[in-house]
Amino acid sequence: MNALAIKICGLSTTDMVDQALAAQATHIGLVFFPKSPRNVGIEQAAALAQQARGRASVVGLFVNPEADLLHAVRQAVHLDAIQLHGHETPAKAAQIRAAHGIEVWKAIGVRKRADLDAAAPFVGAVDRILYDAKPPEGADLPGGTGLRIDWSLMKGHRHPLPWLLAGGLTPDNVAEAIAITGAPGVDVSSGVESAPGVKDADKIIAFCRAARG
Repeated sequence: MNALAIKICGLSTTDMVDQALAAQATHIGLVFFPKSPRNVGIEQAAALAQQARGRASVVGLFVNPEADLLHAVRQAVHLDAIQLHGHETPAKAAQIRAAHGIEVWKAIGVRKRADLDAAAPFVGAVDRILYDAKPPEGADLPGGTGLRIDWSLMKGHRHPLPWLLAGGLTPDNVAEAIAITGAPGVDVSSGVESAPGVKDADKIIAFCRAARG
């Protein structure tokens, strides 16, 4: 990833996709997880993915997905990447990657420096790692919580795969986060919302502008 990757995740309406595209986000994220306030149905997702096609890469977010769900989504929705945000093993991720023939990303929860080491076993199994803040034990949502990683943990860390930084990023802190971590890509969801699942056009524009510096 040479140019900075910017993913706006959890989009659920045509207006939200328009806002992300207008701000020149490089990736849009569609969430297929019923517990999330950002969950989208398959028909809805197909229309949003078509809207973004050719203008931004479309990433589908799944949490410990069943093969049937992945198949149904892939049949109907144009995805450029599958993001795994549950407890998927490297073997499971590799199996999904082989079955679908597109990029697979794996989210890794980070609370302490040792958590970064969880990325290494995914070399050869996925294309990118997404470092997100590790949610509290027993939390319903694996991401989109607004919790932040301690960015200093990443200073000097040698990442085994291309990666993106997520977790508590906002228009006000994303430039600092990139400066400290050297992140080649950033992912935001709750940090550009006015309410859970409701994206704010001004915040999306401000986020993308701040990320690009």
